[in-house]
Amino acid sequence: MKLSRLLESGILYKQVREGDPDITTIEMDSRKVSPGSLFACVKGERFDGHDYAAEAVARGAKALLAERELSIDVPMIIVKDVRRTMAILADRLYGHPSRDLSVIGVTGTNGKTTVTHLIKAIQDEANVPTGLIGTLGIKYRDKTVDLGNTTPEAPVLHRAFREMVDHDIKSAVMEVSSHSLVQGRVRGCDFNIAVFTNLSQDHLDYHKTMEAYLHAKSLLFSQLGNTYDTGCLKASVLNNDDPASETLKAATAVPVWTYGIDQEADFMAKNIRMTPSGTRFDMVTPAGDVAISVKLVGKFNVYNALAAACACTLNGISLTQIKTALEKVEGISGRFETVDGPQPFTVIVDYSHTPDSLANALQAIREFARKRVITVVGCGGDRDRTKRPIMAKVAVDHSDIAIFTSDNPRTEDPEAILRDMEKGVPERSYRKISDRREAITEAVHLAEAGDIVLIAGKGHETYQIIGQKVIDFDDRLVAKEAIKERFNNGNSH
Repeated sequence: MKLSRLLESGILYKQVREGDPDITTIEMDSRKVSPGSLFACVKGERFDGHDYAAEAVARGAKALLAERELSIDVPMIIVKDVRRTMAILADRLYGHPSRDLSVIGVTGTNGKTTVTHLIKAIQDEANVPTGLIGTLGIKYRDKTVDLGNTTPEAPVLHRAFREMVDHDIKSAVMEVSSHSLVQGRVRGCDFNIAVFTNLSQDHLDYHKTMEAYLHAKSLLFSQLGNTYDTGCLKASVLNNDDPASETLKAATAVPVWTYGIDQEADFMAKNIRMTPSGTRFDMVTPAGDVAISVKLVGKFNVYNALAAACACTLNGISLTQIKTALEKVEGISGRFETVDGPQPFTVIVDYSHTPDSLANALQAIREFARKRVITVVGCGGDRDRTKRPIMAKVAVDHSDIAIFTSDNPRTEDPEAILRDMEKGVPERSYRKISDRREAITEAVHLAEAGDIVLIAGKGHETYQIIGQKVIDFDDRLVAKEAIKERFNNGNSH
């Protein structure tokens, strides 16, 4: 598309240096620029794209989108807000692709990944080809693309939508993080359904207060629009058991559907029965009642199933198809995932990295634990420090043995992070092993027949961030190695 056409309407800008090149992509990472790119000079928390403009041009960028004039000899579009303009141009360049998809956005502190995967499973069962965007990457058909963020930047997002439409995908379900909403990454995305899971403490290093955190979540619901188009009626799906839903109801103009367990809601779970291998419940809905038996464990996964079922009903999928799909799901990577081996005890790896999600995981385990619960847990560096003592207290309160360790310490001293955690459990019993591999090995060697070991925090992640380095590290593989080492040595007691 010609640069002049890309800028045709609604953009307030000043062009420096004449020229009207063909634009093939929009990039904000100079390393990903190819011949024909428009390079957006985005000012981030750590880097300023203006400093990489010359490199981008050297790689083939034909024009720059910037907030100040640079001494580089290519057409330069000067705007007040590069990130906002970049979203508009990306949507335009790729032909407004989200309009051709039924887009479902899922936001909340916990459960986003599981809910999006359940929605995709249901829609696939109903023969609605569905793409997925979130923590585990971009997935559609047989294609998988890794992402650096839960919710990608606007150029990546709109390009992904374009590719989905070109591959005959009919719906896209995506995790929408609070960071992405504040930073405008989903601007221009035409959401049809917005789903809220829950709100608990997380990301206060970024949002500062819970009020600001909730406001960030509310942006998804307020951005659904203020008109009622019968050809494309939009809707919000809210957790009626979470008090934050009242704020979200006020923020949105579209119809609201609710789900819950304790408070009266449109979709409810009754007669919940939990076992070590799954959960059964009766789902009560406006379309009728249906008995559900899922392989997912815990009350929190009942909420996740209800949220997915509600969203898919809005998309015209029958309860029969919803039941069939939910009961087929084996599990989600790194979400309450068991590590199989010859050991006579259970090892579970879970992404629970907030006080609420850790408490949920441990409460679910207590439902079926016959003997001791051993928890390995840490807190990330350069992140919300206020949740560290709370995480420690949750682990100690709900475990027989708690082991505090590292979890992506980044540029912080791991021992300093552990000291923050210890403030939540003065004079309480716990173990402290800063090396995560050693901590997991210790838990495996402490476990006896019938015990349950929970390795919390990293889930699907296959790395540790220590200082500025990213090293290979997978809790599941480390646990398997520890199990193999223990039982190959005949040390099976």
